[in-house]
Amino acid sequence: MAKDLEDGYETLIEEVLSAYPKKAQKKRAKHLGVAGPAEEGDTEILSKCDTVKSNVKSVPGVMTIRGCAYAGSKGVVWGPVKDMVHISHGPVGCGHYSWSQRRNYYTGTTGVDSFVTFQFTTDFQEKDIVFGGDKKLEKTIDEINELFPLSKGISVQSECPIGLIGDDIEAVARKKKKDVNKTIVPVRCEGFRGVSQSLGHHIANDCIRDWVLEGEGSEFEASDYDVNIIGDYNIGGDAWSSRILLEEIGLNVVGSWSGDATLAEMENAPKAKLNLIHCYRSMNYICRHMEEKHGVPWMEYNFFGPSQIAASLRAIAAKFDKTIQDNAEKVIAKYQPLVDEIMAKYKPRLEGKKVMLYVGGLRPRHVATAYDDLGMEIVGTGYEFAHGDDYKRTGEHIKEGTLIYDDVTGYELEKFIETIRPDLVGSGIKEKYPTQKMGIPFRQMHSWDYSGPYHGYDGFAIFARDMDLAINNPVWGMFDAPWKKSA
Repeated sequence: MAKDLEDGYETLIEEVLSAYPKKAQKKRAKHLGVAGPAEEGDTEILSKCDTVKSNVKSVPGVMTIRGCAYAGSKGVVWGPVKDMVHISHGPVGCGHYSWSQRRNYYTGTTGVDSFVTFQFTTDFQEKDIVFGGDKKLEKTIDEINELFPLSKGISVQSECPIGLIGDDIEAVARKKKKDVNKTIVPVRCEGFRGVSQSLGHHIANDCIRDWVLEGEGSEFEASDYDVNIIGDYNIGGDAWSSRILLEEIGLNVVGSWSGDATLAEMENAPKAKLNLIHCYRSMNYICRHMEEKHGVPWMEYNFFGPSQIAASLRAIAAKFDKTIQDNAEKVIAKYQPLVDEIMAKYKPRLEGKKVMLYVGGLRPRHVATAYDDLGMEIVGTGYEFAHGDDYKRTGEHIKEGTLIYDDVTGYELEKFIETIRPDLVGSGIKEKYPTQKMGIPFRQMHSWDYSGPYHGYDGFAIFARDMDLAINNPVWGMFDAPWKKSA
């Protein structure tokens, strides 16, 4: 059962920080806080969350949960593009340990025209570090072109040694593009760049801008209802659920970036009338570029939970004519009986339960509304790699008094969970087992714990079921947390 802290979370933050040396205390204090009241007259937000510091280096010696720039580029943005081969350029480890971790679903024939679940590496050895790996990269591209002739292109995802030894992957890309007549994209996403995976997203976006968007694309019949889904990686089929709703209201989805994406869809993106961005943090850069250069406007949407699905469908429809607006209302009405059924079944079992979230991207704020719809309460939330504008947006969904933590350390998160004792924690695989060992239910909110999709109305039914299975599982009554056992 979750605890209510009488004096709020400020005292808890002080207690947690007291374990650090003075210098570390001072640094980490800037990343921990409590959502404050919205400024007077500001009706757009529920609270003020952007008082915590973000997007700076983690304190050396603490157990950060962040990833690196390579993870942000290869693992998030480029990896799901299904008809391209993505080379992990460097030693075998980075590619091996990032192999098919994110459950990016796709259609196609694996190994023929789709390569998402494959792992390609140049397998750097000591001699490659000493003498350079450009020739090895050229050979790898030739082998890929011979083995997989239906691949539409190749991306070169640089690992740390590539930047350290100064290999010219751009020159190799230009040369091999002429040789094999395919798009070759060099991505300078060495893991040491930046402070987290966030810079990897930005670098990947810039490479799409410089090496892909000027491509020829494919022929398609343009209409006034063409849209792109941006920043949805089709984890557990999320992008497919989003596409279904958008097509039901009469829109034509030109492409989905980058879950289940093809190179041609990415090249065709500037021809759309509107970009719909799901994960703002990882893909806002390319949306801003397309708006500035190609005149394609963009807007955020949220398909987690029925209240935000309805609000997003109406906001999207408002960008088009009355036909689309009427269709949106029909679709919302069509799914209302399903929503009522879900609420009747699960809300009585979940209402009042307290949840702590710690994820990346957009989920610490977007998923909050799905919990709200079920009557659950978010008592703490935070991001691995957020920027200041992410926390500003968080205030639209998180109520005053919520505990806010940025780049939380393993120690801090464990102490917060141990003290607050929420009914559910939603975070990543690294946090899953320590939390469960405390006797607290957990859901893996990076890849939906092998479930999903969670987007859309059908996804909400799966989401509600999964939260109920986690929280109300009888196993939690069968053992005591370690600190409750007698000596």
